[in-house]
Amino acid sequence: MAKGKKKSRIYVLDTSVILHDHGALYNFEENDIAVPITVLEELDNFKVGNDTKNFEAREFIRTLDKLSENYRLQDWIKLPGKGRVKVIITHDNLTKDANIIFGQRKNDHHILNAAMSLQISEADREVVMVSNDINLRLKAKALNMIAEDYKTGKIADVSDLHTGKHTIEGIDSEVIREFYVKNKVEEFDFLPNPQPNNFYILKNGSSSCLAFYDAEQQQFERVEKIHSYGIKPRNAEQAFAMHAILNQNIKLVTLQGVAGTGKTLLALAGALEQKNVYNQIILARPIVPLSNKDIGFLPGDAQEKINPYMEPLWDNLKFIKNQFSVNEKRFKQIDEMQRDEKIVITPLAFIRGRTLSNTIFIVDEAQNLTPHEVKTIITRAGENTKIIFTGDVRQIDTPYLDEHSNGMSYLIDRLKNNRIYAHITLEKGERSELANVANELL
Repeated sequence: MAKGKKKSRIYVLDTSVILHDHGALYNFEENDIAVPITVLEELDNFKVGNDTKNFEAREFIRTLDKLSENYRLQDWIKLPGKGRVKVIITHDNLTKDANIIFGQRKNDHHILNAAMSLQISEADREVVMVSNDINLRLKAKALNMIAEDYKTGKIADVSDLHTGKHTIEGIDSEVIREFYVKNKVEEFDFLPNPQPNNFYILKNGSSSCLAFYDAEQQQFERVEKIHSYGIKPRNAEQAFAMHAILNQNIKLVTLQGVAGTGKTLLALAGALEQKNVYNQIILARPIVPLSNKDIGFLPGDAQEKINPYMEPLWDNLKFIKNQFSVNEKRFKQIDEMQRDEKIVITPLAFIRGRTLSNTIFIVDEAQNLTPHEVKTIITRAGENTKIIFTGDVRQIDTPYLDEHSNGMSYLIDRLKNNRIYAHITLEKGERSELANVANELL
């Protein structure tokens, strides 16, 4: 090593990082990676199942097995074009034991012991504990270790996250009039560099117009509040959301907002309005077990276990049906679509491995997905398929994600201004005055 050159770090990965991204080994540049043997034991418990975490566990195990074909895992193994990796087995050199310090024998404490062992054996290098588990990072810091979150796919500043909409004041009144007369404007000196598939509120005093920039046609279109299956947008953001849902040139839509802003309801109503464009409507959401208990703890067969998690989606469908009397055509159409499985409500795990063609696919609670899960879902899209993600990036229900690292934030940040993608942040709650008070004050 050249004189004065800083030595590479050693990153110790815990199980939460690998379950988040099985390719984590390749995301630390020239630095070395240490995997405690306890992590492999925990991955063994996750390798069976259909959830994404089970897939991540299996893929990581296969990766490590392939890397070690001609090597011992206790030795440093060269990673392709990167640093090295090895498995830590013994902690014989420890002067302190995390199990004793924290008063309980736990896998997390064994992982901390592995990191402390490396600190001693590699005293001339910086050892860093990497975990998505906040409490484990705090324990590591309490033991005088450097601890970091897994940063790959993490959004630095969520407060600056793309909203998909802009308000522009001082627009010439003639321009606004032209929108209402022609429903479009092809000359737009008022905004020299509009962004593809972005929405605009154009204002001149008390006059205003809602507009959408179509990059394919290189023109602005007026956005109207369009009814879809009895549901009418109640504010500008909802009108923008419905426009994006109904626009068949836009293949991917994200709707972000707090509870009660109408995200899932708008998505479902817009999907029903396009029942003749797509062969099937699929609504799915990730199952996030309550009280950290696996779904297997719930009584009943598989369908009875998942029904409580799917109930919010059924509620939205019932709300739309209740806009019509039982004898009306649209009420009967929804019943027929359910009977013929033209509308399907399912856990997201059941979608794995499928190719979705001629489908409008709505993914609810998308903030509880990892970036890799979001990518996996989108790559399921076949011909004539549209995907709509809905969620609130500030309401995460899984312990190893936050507003910076969840898949929805990642998706919004990476795909903004893409020609087949549109995003809208919904801000105004329309569920009820009570719900609005709760969102604002509690």
